[in-house]
Amino acid sequence: MTWLLALGIAGLAVLDSFNPATLVAVTLILLGSRRHSVIETLAFVAGAFAAVLGLGLALYLGAEAAASAVDEGLVWLRRAAFGLAALVVLVTAVRALRPRRRGELALPAWFSPATALGLGVVMTAADLPNAFPYFIAIERIVSSDVPRAIGVLTLVCYALIYCLPCLGLLALGLAHGESVRAALRRLHDTFGTATVVPASRRRAALLLVGAVVLAAIAASA
Repeated sequence: MTWLLALGIAGLAVLDSFNPATLVAVTLILLGSRRHSVIETLAFVAGAFAAVLGLGLALYLGAEAAASAVDEGLVWLRRAAFGLAALVVLVTAVRALRPRRRGELALPAWFSPATALGLGVVMTAADLPNAFPYFIAIERIVSSDVPRAIGVLTLVCYALIYCLPCLGLLALGLAHGESVRAALRRLHDTFGTATVVPASRRRAALLLVGAVVLAAIAASA
């Protein structure tokens, strides 16, 4: 594990960590929790951590085994990682070309510290197919041929970095109170209210460029 590889994977984890789904969920907890906002937030983040790490370990061990068993396995793993990333970005670009209706996000009546953990697992796992930086990071770990223990430790660190923005929101909420709540209210109004998200050709074009770049990397692997 070189410093350059470690920094590259850390950068992918930081990119992956700014996930609107988890950030909006933490915002909802901090704004709408009745009594146990801190415990519920920590439970939700623990669920997100478990989902990211669990899927990452499954993909890593499976990819490692496949790369060892198949001729030119690393080449096909690299193509699959970047190809899947290109596909995810392309689908997002196509979706940006048409307006879509977004439902309002709110804490369910049954939400509690006991259910926050499960909700963190479910919400994060449902969104992981869009987390293409994670697939690229796993491909980098496998192709670098680091010892398995180092690879697993790297995935643990990736999952921790993924959770840092959510923990940062909680820390800011505890430290600054109402001013942070006002900022979170604006975040919720942007991402969590019922509205029609308009089509955006500019966003679609930028995403298309990203998809083409990723596809070119996959093709040249």
